[in-house]
Amino acid sequence: MQADTIVQALLLGLLEGLTEFIPVSSTAHILLAGHFLGFENPGKTFEILIQLGAILAILTVYFGRLLRIAAALPSDPKARRFVIGVLVAFLPAAVLGALLHDFIKDVLFEAPAIIATMLIVGGVALLAIDRMQLRAVHHDAQDMPLRTYLGIGLFQCLALVPGVSRSGATIAGALLLGADKRAAAEFSFFLAMPTMAGAFAYDAYANRALIDMNQIVLVAVGFAAAFVMAVIVVRQLLDFVSRHGFAPFAWWRIGVGTVVLALLAVGIGR
Repeated sequence: MQADTIVQALLLGLLEGLTEFIPVSSTAHILLAGHFLGFENPGKTFEILIQLGAILAILTVYFGRLLRIAAALPSDPKARRFVIGVLVAFLPAAVLGALLHDFIKDVLFEAPAIIATMLIVGGVALLAIDRMQLRAVHHDAQDMPLRTYLGIGLFQCLALVPGVSRSGATIAGALLLGADKRAAAEFSFFLAMPTMAGAFAYDAYANRALIDMNQIVLVAVGFAAAFVMAVIVVRQLLDFVSRHGFAPFAWWRIGVGTVVLALLAVGIGR
């Protein structure tokens, strides 16, 4: 294994941790970055498996809160409804993702022009939503109706198209369904745990024959980098969103997508 491949894995891991929980599509960023860096891995397993680092970052930051929710389950109806709400929100994308897994990995993951276009479309949509005068009626991620959780889960299905962004789709859905910005971002964190864990387990099983020692080393490097960066992002994001909203991320998406399409148009990265 060449040293430059390990460096690429490290950079992609940092990029995963930086972008997983902000609404800019981590999958789009690491797929596009890997495309232009010439980073190749069988079955595109690396991009999915390093998400485990981001999952563990969420568990680390929210460990105390998750423990309190688990302890309250036997006696607190609110805690039980919240856990059911997360599962209800998780199921639509889980089922649809399993049905479309091969198409997503074999076709959409290999289409940088589509990914870049979806970055731009999602950025415009997020910018429009951020500027709407929406009336927030839900201020606590753990205290929303089950129909709202289901609606957010249906929005998450849009993120099966790389470039849409899982966090972007769930945050936008939550805002449109009456959550304030902080509650929308926080519920996106909670929903990320079963969603990303499910994607990790499914992809690891489906591509188990493609995973060799070199792949394990690269995933380990990317995992560690993603974990460290994601911890930093999760600790800072809610306060940033409360102050600045989602417009900075919308412009980021539009800028990255435009640059990628321009590079492809002049023959770079084709």
